[in-house]
Amino acid sequence: MRTLKIRNVELGAGVPKTIVPIVAKTRDAILEKAAEIKKLPADLVEWRADFYEDLFNTPVMLETLGELRKVLGETPILFTIRTIPEGGEVAPSPEDYTRTNIAVAESGKADLVDVEMILTPEFQKKNFDGIHKAGCLIVGSKHDFKATPSQSEIYNTLKREQDAGADVPKIAVMPQNDSDVVTLLAASVEFKTKYSDRPFLTISMGAKGMVSRMACELSGSCMTFGAAGQVSAPGQIQVKDLRDTLTLIHTASN
Repeated sequence: MRTLKIRNVELGAGVPKTIVPIVAKTRDAILEKAAEIKKLPADLVEWRADFYEDLFNTPVMLETLGELRKVLGETPILFTIRTIPEGGEVAPSPEDYTRTNIAVAESGKADLVDVEMILTPEFQKKNFDGIHKAGCLIVGSKHDFKATPSQSEIYNTLKREQDAGADVPKIAVMPQNDSDVVTLLAASVEFKTKYSDRPFLTISMGAKGMVSRMACELSGSCMTFGAAGQVSAPGQIQVKDLRDTLTLIHTASN
């Protein structure tokens, strides 16, 4: 597996990396949270822009993104519009979703853009082509907030994301029992062993799946999401506790 260098962070090398989301609604609240996160052991920041009140006012949104970059300095930024079908806050048209993602990539202020793989092939290609042409990286994502698919389905989802050109394939699923968590971890190990040639991200959500956020060293997931106060998905661990655990496991296993 090749590693992926994003500013001063190398995905796929060393301790698995921590991402902290910002889920605030206003510019002031976003920048205040960013300043708070800068004091924490976060490797990357995800701006969950679907919470932002001016998301589709592109000039205003890009200005806020620019201010966010100033506050975060060299901390990599992942820009995400999470739609309602994937557990988010908005339901934009494919045209608005694509236009906004490409505008962010072309601004040069974000390092990665999340692209939901539920898009039609036409709009998936428009997002991938436009974002990559702008020199930005892509997290290709799929979420299931109701259940955990079979091991083969999880594996094949990651494979499709990689084959489509996602720089970081991602899947997050919801366990109904302990066996579902094992299924997610087993699929991750299978993908790491048999097919993956790049960093990827897998998560079993909720309280039951919390162990998957700490087991990256075993499963092969290159990073995971922690929280700084408010969480953006069920089962997130406060980032300092998460970093301490990931470091402990990494040290013990190397």
